[in-house]
Amino acid sequence: MKAPSGFCLPDAGETAALAIARCLLEHEAALLDEQRWPEWLDLYRPDCTYWVPARRADETLTDDPEIELSHIFYASRAGLEDRIRRIASGRSAASTPMPRTTHLVGNVRLREASAAEVIRVTSAWTTQVFFVRSRQTHGFFGSADTDLTCVDGAWRIARRRTVLHNDYVPTMLDIYCL
Repeated sequence: MKAPSGFCLPDAGETAALAIARCLLEHEAALLDEQRWPEWLDLYRPDCTYWVPARRADETLTDDPEIELSHIFYASRAGLEDRIRRIASGRSAASTPMPRTTHLVGNVRLREASAAEVIRVTSAWTTQVFFVRSRQTHGFFGSADTDLTCVDGAWRIARRRTVLHNDYVPTMLDIYCL
């Protein structure tokens, strides 16, 4: 079969890497929708980074989460764990009552796969969020670069950089919105 111009068919190793990445990203989306927080956190390595850059201008994202504004930035899973503790405990006023979400992930494309230890993908996503308190629905969408590593036979997220394309946020933004 001849591929369209600019499109290349993956080889067997790339096909396996893409299948792993798709399964993990879809599983992550389901865990967020089902509010299965401990299992969701378990998908992230302890030394992971989780970053949602802001924009300097409409066409320019910030480059460095350590010195520039971000929508969300956690330098390790400890930050994600703290956020989940607040959400799950009901101590997060913005998340009480907990919004209902539907996450969709698609267009997963391989950026790199090396020696079955690292998989780097980019993907598109959209999330519909129903805020129970205000009875309003908001949609968020964007793209994500995700690095996966295999640890003790299990694939984990080592790095996530999520770009929010509709970043004029009408309400609060939290990890379950992305």
